[in-house]
Amino acid sequence: MSQTAANKHVPVTILTGFLGAGKTTLLNRILTEQHGQKIAVIENEFGEEGIDNDLLLQNRDEQIVEMNNGCICCTVRGDLIRILGDLRDKRRSGELSFDRVIIETTGLADPGPVAQTFFMDDDVADYYLLDAVITVVDAKHGNQQLDEHKEAAEQVGFADRILMSKIDVTPEDEQIKLKERLMRINPRAPIKPVNFGQADIKDVLDIRGFNLNAILEIDPQFLTSDEHEHDEAVSSFVFRSTKPFDSMKLEDFLSGIIQVYGQDLLRYKGVLYMKGSDRLTVFQGVHMMMGADQGRKWLPAEKPSSKMVFIGRNLPKDTFIQGLQQCLA
Repeated sequence: MSQTAANKHVPVTILTGFLGAGKTTLLNRILTEQHGQKIAVIENEFGEEGIDNDLLLQNRDEQIVEMNNGCICCTVRGDLIRILGDLRDKRRSGELSFDRVIIETTGLADPGPVAQTFFMDDDVADYYLLDAVITVVDAKHGNQQLDEHKEAAEQVGFADRILMSKIDVTPEDEQIKLKERLMRINPRAPIKPVNFGQADIKDVLDIRGFNLNAILEIDPQFLTSDEHEHDEAVSSFVFRSTKPFDSMKLEDFLSGIIQVYGQDLLRYKGVLYMKGSDRLTVFQGVHMMMGADQGRKWLPAEKPSSKMVFIGRNLPKDTFIQGLQQCLA
């Protein structure tokens, strides 16, 4: 996609996090604070405490309410594709004005299907551009939630950025322990502390987590020691090689892996060194949807190499690593 085409799309952020982590506090702030951005917030309503009822009381039957700071709030009781279409039509006709969209998923949801909407539905993909998945984690209860609820780990695995809330009421040693665990689950998402939903708007918007050419960051402190290998259903591993890939072999292998493990692959992303190409290839995927793109040329001072990170549920690391090694030219 050319840069100009990308610029015309309305960027979308998916905000997720376990029950009580502080997503709604953050959203209420976005909907009421004078930040000068026109944002449409779509809230999935599944019986959680929703956006402040005071904000919506003025017309309970209306699904779309304009706030006094220019933001728009929609509560979705129906289908996400339909509400995105409604917003698009109202924006095109000049009835509504907004520059971007934030979707809050319910606290028990795997954000995967929401993210996939932006790849699978052509009308949605033509108008909107998925920017990032932001996950809010409660520092005080996060470890317990990760122990007890697989959804909490999946939300972390999906994140392009993690916001750690309630740090003011959590002892520092507990925060450190949780942070190490979050990095084991997802080594590619920077972790930012936030107080009472006081995240800087810049920490939430324009992350470019789903942009194929955005830099692939893997936390340098990523713990690779084996003692932690078996304590999480959702975990991550990294494949690195300085040898080039054979493109046919790699394509066959990845297609097969996605057929078998697609449902358990939450996010995967990489920079690839391909035989016969002077450019790096960037690839990434969500569940069964995968994309690849030619990136920039390898720099003269750079030693071409591949770096791939896989995040998912109970993935057979050895099968992946051996398979990828067999795809090297």
